[in-house]
Amino acid sequence: PHCLVQLIPASPCRTATVWKNLNPFWGEEYTLHLPMGFHTLSFYVMDEDTIGHDDVIGKISLSKEAIAAHPKGLDSWQNLTRVDPDEEVQGEIHLGLELQKEAQRTCIRCHVIQARDLAPRDISGTSDPFTRILYNNHSAETSIIKKTRFPHWGETLELWLDQGEEEVGGAVTLEVWDWDMVGKNDFLGKVSPLMQGWFRLLPLGNAEDDAGGKLGGLRLKVRLAEERILPSLFYQPLIDLLVEPVISPAEVEDPSTLTLLEEVTMVESRQDVAMTLVKIYLGQGLVVPFLDYLNTREVNHTSDPNTLFRSNSLASKAMEQFMKAVGMLYLHEVLKPIINRIFEEKKYIELDPCKIDMNRCRRISFKGSASEVEVRESSVGLLQAYLSSIMEAIAGSVAQCPPVMRVVFKQLHKRVEEQFPDSHHEDVKYLAISGFFFLRFFAPAILTPKLFHLRDHHADTRISRTLLLLAKALQSVGNLGLQLGHGKEQWMAPLHPIILRSVASVKDFLDKLIDVDHDSGKVPQRAVFLPSVTVKEGFLQKYKAEGPQLLKRFAFKKRYFWLSSETLSYGKTPDWQLRSSIPVPCICAVERVDENAFQLQNVMQVVTQDNEGQLRTMYLQCKNVNELNQWLSAIRKASIYNERMLPSFHPGASRSAKWTCCLQADRAAPGCSRTHSAVTLGDWSDPLDPDAEAQIIYKQLLQGREKLRSVCVCVCVCFYANAVLHLFIFHLSLHSLSTRSSDRCSFDVGTCT
Repeated sequence: PHCLVQLIPASPCRTATVWKNLNPFWGEEYTLHLPMGFHTLSFYVMDEDTIGHDDVIGKISLSKEAIAAHPKGLDSWQNLTRVDPDEEVQGEIHLGLELQKEAQRTCIRCHVIQARDLAPRDISGTSDPFTRILYNNHSAETSIIKKTRFPHWGETLELWLDQGEEEVGGAVTLEVWDWDMVGKNDFLGKVSPLMQGWFRLLPLGNAEDDAGGKLGGLRLKVRLAEERILPSLFYQPLIDLLVEPVISPAEVEDPSTLTLLEEVTMVESRQDVAMTLVKIYLGQGLVVPFLDYLNTREVNHTSDPNTLFRSNSLASKAMEQFMKAVGMLYLHEVLKPIINRIFEEKKYIELDPCKIDMNRCRRISFKGSASEVEVRESSVGLLQAYLSSIMEAIAGSVAQCPPVMRVVFKQLHKRVEEQFPDSHHEDVKYLAISGFFFLRFFAPAILTPKLFHLRDHHADTRISRTLLLLAKALQSVGNLGLQLGHGKEQWMAPLHPIILRSVASVKDFLDKLIDVDHDSGKVPQRAVFLPSVTVKEGFLQKYKAEGPQLLKRFAFKKRYFWLSSETLSYGKTPDWQLRSSIPVPCICAVERVDENAFQLQNVMQVVTQDNEGQLRTMYLQCKNVNELNQWLSAIRKASIYNERMLPSFHPGASRSAKWTCCLQADRAAPGCSRTHSAVTLGDWSDPLDPDAEAQIIYKQLLQGREKLRSVCVCVCVCFYANAVLHLFIFHLSLHSLSTRSSDRCSFDVGTCT
């Protein structure tokens, strides 16, 4: 099974496949940035087939209203329901309705113009749609348009009513159907139109059948964050308050906006608040003094060095999120080769005598069954080799580590040394840095590489155990070997010598890491990633549409692509010096391509516009749907502030003098489907959005207003904070018409039974 997340008409994310399992655990978390027109989020549990299409096991649909009804998030088991074709509708229809009265009769006239993004009902991935208008016992139909999900009718349907018949009551309904030569027609949706415009097609409204739980259940954690965002000038007072203690620090014990924010923030939302603050200060170019401010308070409030940064404080969470925001590319560069090697070799490794499976380890020895001692010896050797490779990669990565990260660690080192100057606390300054660097950054990435985008799929049971043992060993290295031999896992003892040998190299590495120019003016802090930094790279199959030639499957050629915030470039190989490139500001749409356009899956298109206004399309095929979603999201984020983004696009291709999607002959015809530039996957590479980030912080303060009043701090500080909150309430009420909306839905796809 795997789980497909559907946001009609797009499928923005898909979990990994868990092979041969009726009780899969995914544990995957996604953040979706959604458009304002978001209505329903659906989860399809699928059975993956190597040959042919995947089978649907069941589905769960959650309306926007159902998710929003749980402010702290929906967390429960949901029974899977059967998939009813009459409920699987999507798309919109454009029509106009008018009532024309004559002396003896009345005419209902419906002008059916076009539809878009209809559900595919035929095996070819298209439909043969026609529409039918109904009122009481009267009906009329349009013509059938073959093989399209984007039909253009341009027809007028008329229903003539006898005198007084319109007074009987009833509603005008327009239905869309897929015509089938054999068998009954397939339902595509219905609408009860009012006047004219675009209308979202609705299902028949049959009650969902959960089969009494016979199809299984899916455990979900879903939370919707919907914000109304004001223009920038209204957030400036809040930004000033947040910046003030950082740029003009007074006594570290004095209350500030940041300390009040930590007081009112619930533990479960502290991680989101920390990431939001990190982005605000990145945007202000003040992330180094911000983290120094939080870390100084944390260090000064700690009397026992053994408890330093061990809690889920705002300082700890901010450091974690900061490393993810600026250090993810660095993490990939260091760890990815070793992680790939572990996945490729698939060695059986086990140290715990209680967990050694002799049936799995017979392959270790060619002389017959291996003994338990031989299994442990082989496992120790393999783990030592992997751990040595990891430590060598980390030790040699000082120059690759982002400068801003090094400066933050240098500041932290200084604060800890000032607080614990005694000689018997010599290791504390190293432990403070290694606790973040090894225990909260590198070790979690080794344990769950998919969650850090190091792999496309979860590790199987064998590889997961290897990664767990390596992560334990690396944690011990990060703790400088101080806790070796004190735990319950004495079977880890064979790794103690290499762990202790690694401690000296860790200290040497940390000394080099913080040996950096402290002048923050020279350290780039303003952007999450620099323009020259590659955000995403990899092989794709490329076809560039030029002229009226036929597009064929074999026209796609393998090329290596690089994406930065400035260019999308490509060459024949990763080492190829001669590269072609597209400036990111020229990109005006990044969208999926229908499967029937090339008879290929996982194809996307990048539409660009040159200086003469000419549109050009480059078609790219990805190896799987996850890679497709990642590239779509990455390019959309890089081009999110472009001024020439298109409102519509063609999800097909121009072949045989017509578009495969809407069948229009004009190659320059306007797009037949709406673009989805607002649909992206939230991760470390999200572009900075100061207004949205300030709104999130303001909302936290607003929700904690009562708690703010009761906090035992200086009266004048409380008065100042409340005055600012009331000021913002005034701004919200006065300028509520000048807002933009932002929906963000985060969810955890957990366990299916």
